[in-house]
Amino acid sequence: MHTKHELKALAGKSIYLKPIDVADLPEDVQAEAGSASELFAVHNAQGEQVALVASPAVASHLAALNDMTLVALH
Repeated sequence: MHTKHELKALAGKSIYLKPIDVADLPEDVQAEAGSASELFAVHNAQGEQVALVASPAVASHLAALNDMTLVALH
């Protein structure tokens, strides 16, 4: 079982994804998205968007490179 301190430390290293329709993004971002119809916003534990990626696989790879964990939200 984790202590409160351990859980707080784990939360600081967690990220989650939110799918975003490319059509809802600013025009300059839409242009960079190419033919993609959906991108994924990467959010930290505080809910701040920290990246925009093409797929969950890319997010997972970036998380691993930065010693973070991609978590699922229910």
